[in-house]
Amino acid sequence: MRYTIEPERIEQQKMYRNMGLSDGEYERIKHILNRRPNYLETGIFSVMWSEHCSYKTSKPLLKQLPTEGSYVLEGPGEGAGAVDIGDGYAVVFKIESHNSPSAIEPFEGAATGVGGIVRDVFSMGAKPLALLNALCFGELTSKKNRYLLKEVIRGLAHYGDGLNLPMVSSNTVFDRSYDENPIVNAMCVGITTHKNLQRGIAAGVGNTIIYAGRDTGMDGIHGATFSSDEVDEKKEHTSAIAKGNPAVQKKLVDACLEVAQSNVLIGMQDMGAAGLTSSASEMASKANTGVELNLNLVPTCHSLMNAYDIMLSETQERMLLVVKKGYEQEVIQTFKKHHVNACKIGEVIGEKMFRIKHHDQVVANVPVAALDDEAPVYHMPAKRQIHSSIHVKKDTFPKIDHYTHTLKKLMQQPSIASEHWMKDYFKYHSDVFKQPSVGIMKIEEINKALAMTTVCQSRYVYLNPKIGGKIAVAEAARKLICAGARPLALTDGLNFGNPIDPEIFWQMKQSVKGIAEASRVLQTPVISGNVSLYNQSKNRAIYPTPIIGMVGLYDSKEHIIPEAFQQPGDVIYVIGTAQEDFGGSEIQKLLEGTCEGNVPTIDLKVEKKRQNDLRRAIDRGFIQSAYPIASGGLAASLTNSVCKSNSLGATISLQDHMTVELFSETQSRMIVSVSLKNIKAFEQLVADAYKIGEVTKDPTLKICKNDITYIHENVCELKNIWKEAHTWTKV
Repeated sequence: MRYTIEPERIEQQKMYRNMGLSDGEYERIKHILNRRPNYLETGIFSVMWSEHCSYKTSKPLLKQLPTEGSYVLEGPGEGAGAVDIGDGYAVVFKIESHNSPSAIEPFEGAATGVGGIVRDVFSMGAKPLALLNALCFGELTSKKNRYLLKEVIRGLAHYGDGLNLPMVSSNTVFDRSYDENPIVNAMCVGITTHKNLQRGIAAGVGNTIIYAGRDTGMDGIHGATFSSDEVDEKKEHTSAIAKGNPAVQKKLVDACLEVAQSNVLIGMQDMGAAGLTSSASEMASKANTGVELNLNLVPTCHSLMNAYDIMLSETQERMLLVVKKGYEQEVIQTFKKHHVNACKIGEVIGEKMFRIKHHDQVVANVPVAALDDEAPVYHMPAKRQIHSSIHVKKDTFPKIDHYTHTLKKLMQQPSIASEHWMKDYFKYHSDVFKQPSVGIMKIEEINKALAMTTVCQSRYVYLNPKIGGKIAVAEAARKLICAGARPLALTDGLNFGNPIDPEIFWQMKQSVKGIAEASRVLQTPVISGNVSLYNQSKNRAIYPTPIIGMVGLYDSKEHIIPEAFQQPGDVIYVIGTAQEDFGGSEIQKLLEGTCEGNVPTIDLKVEKKRQNDLRRAIDRGFIQSAYPIASGGLAASLTNSVCKSNSLGATISLQDHMTVELFSETQSRMIVSVSLKNIKAFEQLVADAYKIGEVTKDPTLKICKNDITYIHENVCELKNIWKEAHTWTKV
């Protein structure tokens, strides 16, 4: 058995290196314990001190993020964050990555990513409501990338549909930097009452630790370590990929939520990365207590599983609960009623130790603080990246000869084309509003609604990490504002390459600064999140990819604003003027196949003012439709607004350079349509708005300047091009 290997041999043969520990970290463990760790203890330290669990290189950066607000009920540190939405209710949400597993086993990797993030939400006592995703893949000219995308979508749908949870919004980006290493981030949003909001703590000496869910198997062992390393196809990783079962999870959700409504539950946490090790030790650390586990009581799939296997397994659909002593059977019976196995496996102890027993022997005995508070923290060197747009003096202005042809090609770009094809995978839910870029769900209990979205702007972050970080937050808030919602808070998925590389760490440092600054100005605190590093293969890192997930609130469902133009005669306005902003843009990628130059600048005070002005206009009933101007510029946003309308068109008259007006990605801009009766009041309220045209009954998009027509196309033709761009899905 592996845990009988002598500690001396572990040190002499440096076996700890294969577990992901450095020589310095091993020496630190010896100093903490005042002895050599045994094999199990070495494994426990390796997973708890992995980047995936300890955030040892990113922790100093994360401290910059604003995490508090008057309505924040729970910030980072728990399974998910929670925000007050009034009437005694809270919205709970978080985003999490499952990149490395999805690169090796895309179906299972994506499916278990959904399973894990859902458990994070209901571990807080919240009923899961909806799912979102943010995905990055290599170019679809590659057969492998097409396979990865299809399998990831199939995995997301399989697990989400198995839980009857709608996938309400998706953000998919394609770029060759993600070849071999896709980014798969899943987000879950749930709701609970303040009274039923739970925490993952092991409090109260003598209280009972209960294991609930599937039997522990051999799958996923050292998954946390695997997710803290580069993807290497030559390595055998399949044992680190756990497999999920949504049917079991659905029962687990119902049982855990019923227990959460009782007064006997002390704390609850998902057995996620590092399995039983992380859940038990983290719950003890947060409560400033200790735990003692008896592994003979843990249900296992194989009779010969040893302590190492049991403690490091990442078998899915398992939860750890701490309940008041004397109420164990009551809780176990609740799980039994829902056809979920549950049993007592340990208790909370006063001695602040993480103590593991197996076959009447103490096989691990480690201070709880050593696994959490005393985990190493590294202040990595940072060096400004050579390609950064900070060094660039001038952008290349795109040359366009035929605007209609260019618009058609733009709307066929994978990152802009309709994601309608995904509906073939996901079930339809009647309580989800049809709003593709923003998911909107009704909360029947309090007659309110939630809006939610994800944003990824990796090309901007690649060229200028700090500005790119600001833009990602601002765009997420802008999307919610355009949908009529009030942004509440955000969750971030920070996906980067190897932090040991000073240029990559500089990307991390600068982008977090940008996110923090925008979050403060726009008053959207960061209440949860995830860091995923070492996203690279073949010595090539992905673009720095911080993903922002944001949730907003409708105090009244009357304020829900559609993206599509609504009726002929409505006047179309643009809020904010365009500048020559083409660095990292979709038009640059389309025409030149490059990512270079200066990214758009952003003035957060201007962004906030325009968002507030639009929100006031929405509150007063002036706005018929609204759409943020983002990737693809005004041209893409206008086309989306007509394509999503009911056979309407638009006649547009522009004044400045057509390339700038149509394809620039200048920030803090929005398209709105206003009924004739409200135009005067709207113009007085929104100072930065200027009229560009009107909605027409004729289903044609016509864009002119000084009586010269640059674009004149039937909306049905544009819609077909936009919706049928992903012909690869039929291959």
